[in-house]
Amino acid sequence: MTDPFRRRVGYVFPWDVVGDPDFAGRVVDLELTEVVLAATYHSTRAATPFHPRHQVVNARHAALYRPVRPSVWADRRLTPYPGEWVDAADPFADGAAALRAAGLSVSAWIVLTHNTRLGQAHPDVAVVNCFGDSYPYALCPRHGEVREYAATLAAEAVRGVEMDGVSLEACGQMGLAHVSHHEKTDGAWGPAAARLLAVCCCRACRQAWRRRGLDAREVVSRLRNAVVTLREGKAAENASPEALLGADIGEAILDARHAAADALRRRVLEALPAVGRVTLHGNPDPWVAAPSPGLTVTAISDVDSILLPCWPTGPATADMVAAARALAPERVGIGAYVTVLPPAEPAEIAAHVRRVAAAGAEELHLYHLGLAPPSRHRLIRQLAERAPVKETA
Repeated sequence: MTDPFRRRVGYVFPWDVVGDPDFAGRVVDLELTEVVLAATYHSTRAATPFHPRHQVVNARHAALYRPVRPSVWADRRLTPYPGEWVDAADPFADGAAALRAAGLSVSAWIVLTHNTRLGQAHPDVAVVNCFGDSYPYALCPRHGEVREYAATLAAEAVRGVEMDGVSLEACGQMGLAHVSHHEKTDGAWGPAAARLLAVCCCRACRQAWRRRGLDAREVVSRLRNAVVTLREGKAAENASPEALLGADIGEAILDARHAAADALRRRVLEALPAVGRVTLHGNPDPWVAAPSPGLTVTAISDVDSILLPCWPTGPATADMVAAARALAPERVGIGAYVTVLPPAEPAEIAAHVRRVAAAGAEELHLYHLGLAPPSRHRLIRQLAERAPVKETA
């Protein structure tokens, strides 16, 4: 039978590769030929079960895993921080060189607007909801300063490193959901309220609404009232923003958000040198605000692949893949971003991969080669085989 996937790709952090001389060989043994290596990444606490020197890495803040050059970042408020927890002067370049020396294709994983440290230091450029609550982890791309930061960050991430492509995450507005330390928000809102609370009401976004003929104070008031209406059970939990706010307001809010995302993406792509294949994390639902934000009309035509968040293994994920495939021209690859990590069972993941392939995914992107324990490496190998995915126990 024909292999359903054109590409099978594994994701890694620089600390997975640096200091582990056997890492690249393990990737080759998994029968993967492509690796996406983080050049910038947000804060995290990461397991490293295979690493010979450590078992846990505490990446305390978002970092650029390249030298942070004063000549480039001088006189800027938004400046990246280095990842001093990796024992290397240039972790991304060192990791990419080791992977390429093993014959692997390497792309740069670049996270753009997800940066808690910068949002806390400069709340005026962070996303703000209609109740005035700040989301410091989310930089709002409506601000020109944020777009310039992201473009420079992307250019510095790939500077002087031989690679085969880039994978752009958070290339748009982040929203309500965020896996913070000891998160206590899960399940507090239904899907409609979560979308309303993901609408950024910062100064720049309000100005964008005014330019579209809206009264910004009226928009904020309607957003708040709609959240209260949902809380009181007076509207369906899955009601659309247009139904809750009115079509004119809903369309203007979405148009302003998408215009900001388009401006961010264009500026980032302008700043990048010729880097091969461009993959964009995205979602066919235009209202999604997340690391894989809602796709704009022009986003699909600007890139080579769209990477969809396919971690949930239910049938709705396959529906999302089918929707994206219907939107995108044939030349644009549709990638399924699948986690192999517990608690999902191997048989469940294998069946899930078959479903997303049948729905139109031509690329399989596997998360995560460094985090996965030995038992899940066996699953990665199975999923990476150049044959149709088989269900295993």
